[in-house]
Amino acid sequence: MSSNKKIEDGLEHIRNAEKSLKTSLLKWRPDYENAADEYNKAATCFRNAKSFDQCRDCLLKAVECHKQNRALFYAAKALDQCVLVCKELGDLRAIPQYAERAANMYHTQGNAESAASALDKAAKIIEQKLPADALKLYQHATEIVMIQDSTRQAAEYASKIARLHVKLHDYDLAADAIRRELGLHQQNESYQATGRLTVALVLVQLARGDVVAAEKAFKEWGNYCEAPELQTLESLLQAYDEEDPEAAKRALNSPFIKHMDVEYAILARDMKLPESSLPQTRVVQENPSASIDVVSKAQGDEELEVFSNDEQPSNATEEVHTEENEEDEYAGGLC
Repeated sequence: MSSNKKIEDGLEHIRNAEKSLKTSLLKWRPDYENAADEYNKAATCFRNAKSFDQCRDCLLKAVECHKQNRALFYAAKALDQCVLVCKELGDLRAIPQYAERAANMYHTQGNAESAASALDKAAKIIEQKLPADALKLYQHATEIVMIQDSTRQAAEYASKIARLHVKLHDYDLAADAIRRELGLHQQNESYQATGRLTVALVLVQLARGDVVAAEKAFKEWGNYCEAPELQTLESLLQAYDEEDPEAAKRALNSPFIKHMDVEYAILARDMKLPESSLPQTRVVQENPSASIDVVSKAQGDEELEVFSNDEQPSNATEEVHTEENEEDEYAGGLC
């Protein structure tokens, strides 16, 4: 009953808004301000009744009324509400366009902070399921705050951009984003964050398969690292330089890397280990030709032995025949 009552109230507010938009003989211009107010009230009623489709429709009509009344700030706030309603509806793909429109309106009004905040809130909603769209929102937010010379806020957005690139396996772009973030932290003199980012940059370079670039990054930014970070990076780079997979695995499983941001911890877990350079154990075989020579020699000795054995009876037979011939010769007497 309460839901039906709220829906009826919402419909009543819509009728009042439509009356405000009508013109007459004495009313030459629609009352956009009152119509926008009525649409906002209707949207609130529909939201309380869990009728989110009707709520979004009313908010979009309120946006158009505010635009006609040149109240861009309130139009942008209505679009912010549309983003939250789309989250309830599960229509995440519609969120980026509403957030972009709201940010442009805020920026036109000269409110850069609200513009960046609108993009940030929308990106947080969709970054798990639509990381590529969230990446564009964070990039737009970074551009807005950089115009205002807010390097601290820009570094925060740059960090989110770098992690999303790692999540999307765009390691080249991730390396560029980390370098940009390192430069911003250096301007802010945030040296502790710079040391942690050095580890992240080395991991990304190793994921690219460029050990030389990883060593170069360590030499360039290693001065900002603390003792645990230095120890981890030295062990890791030495393992990859010596192509020792076991040492690389131990370095990647170090507690410091495991407690980094989730994207970098996953990157270290799935990192391709270097191939071992140790010589493989081979089964040494005898020279086949030598074996054949030995066999041939053995066979030759056997044949020679057999041949010698065969010759002995032959000679004995010849001697027997000779003796018989001599006996026959003397058997007839001397005559």
